[in-house]
Amino acid sequence: MIGWNFSEYDPESAGSVFDQLLKLFQELLLYISGDVTEALSWLTELDRQYNITTDDYGMADFIQDLIDKGLIEEGERRGKPGFIPTSKMEIALRRNALDDIFGQLKKTRLGNHNARFEGKGDEYTSDLRPYEFGDDLESIAMSETMKNAHINHGIDNFRLTPDDLEVRETHYQSQTSTVLMIDISHSMILYGEDRITPAKKVAMALSELITTRYPKDTLDIIVFGNDAWQIQIRDLPYLEVGPYHTNTVAGLELAIDLLRKRRNPNKQIFMITDGKPTCIKRGKRYYKNAFGLDRQILNRTLTLAVKCRRMHIPITTFMIATDPYLVRFVDQFTRANNGKAFYSRLDSLGEFIFLDYKNNKRRRK
Repeated sequence: MIGWNFSEYDPESAGSVFDQLLKLFQELLLYISGDVTEALSWLTELDRQYNITTDDYGMADFIQDLIDKGLIEEGERRGKPGFIPTSKMEIALRRNALDDIFGQLKKTRLGNHNARFEGKGDEYTSDLRPYEFGDDLESIAMSETMKNAHINHGIDNFRLTPDDLEVRETHYQSQTSTVLMIDISHSMILYGEDRITPAKKVAMALSELITTRYPKDTLDIIVFGNDAWQIQIRDLPYLEVGPYHTNTVAGLELAIDLLRKRRNPNKQIFMITDGKPTCIKRGKRYYKNAFGLDRQILNRTLTLAVKCRRMHIPITTFMIATDPYLVRFVDQFTRANNGKAFYSRLDSLGEFIFLDYKNNKRRRK
């Protein structure tokens, strides 16, 4: 039977007053993009309404504990003095996001993308095989190749032929380069819906997952509005929506450029968005159309999806919305790339509808 199981409320299960306040404080930090002063102001108002603190532990004690535990420190934000989050707080935010969204993910051996196949990869095995057209020159086993040349042609008539070449076999998909794309267009807060906060949460969860569980992998992060640019992992909690349209083409072009520079053969793109592209660039000018799906913008976007497929770069889209016309675009985009898509409502971020066109699968995560 599908439903909810209710149990008796246990006040102690919620943790100490500090733990309760910290959880609320971290959620507020994400919502207001890292403004500690404003987050504390909102938390004080919540405490006034719901009596979270006690006579023995008040807001002043909580703030002092944040300082003592190295979670906030004095600094400047936008030129104004005050408190700012520390790197320890930034790590805690990413770990919390990982637990919230991928908490049920099974642990694997660090850095491994296990597969049953051998082939083009970056980690050599002890196996050798004859050279085949298209093999990288770097994979040639020089000692064995020279030995074959001596045996086949002798020392007096030494020469090297294609039949002498041997290459070292590699594990298939032992390392992956990922580009994470995050939509910061105005639609992420349009009509009073806050989509940027869950988008940041997904981005932090993905970045923490990749950097901690797959340390051999590489991760580049970009944001896209009218244009696209690269950011650092530590910038994720502070992302804010701008007065931008959605130039998905610019994001994909930058992602492809970044992946071209990565030498390992296994590459992928994660894109977090709330839907359709509404902008492309023509020379120095922008062409924008926020009404419906513009055919020119759509064609440019789908062309890049197909290009990524031909370059063997799968795109996984995390869709922070379930509006039917937005879902139709993501379906079309994912089909063109032969990639994957996750759909989630704002009120159930940890539960995704998973769509895998390559393997023709659809399920709940």
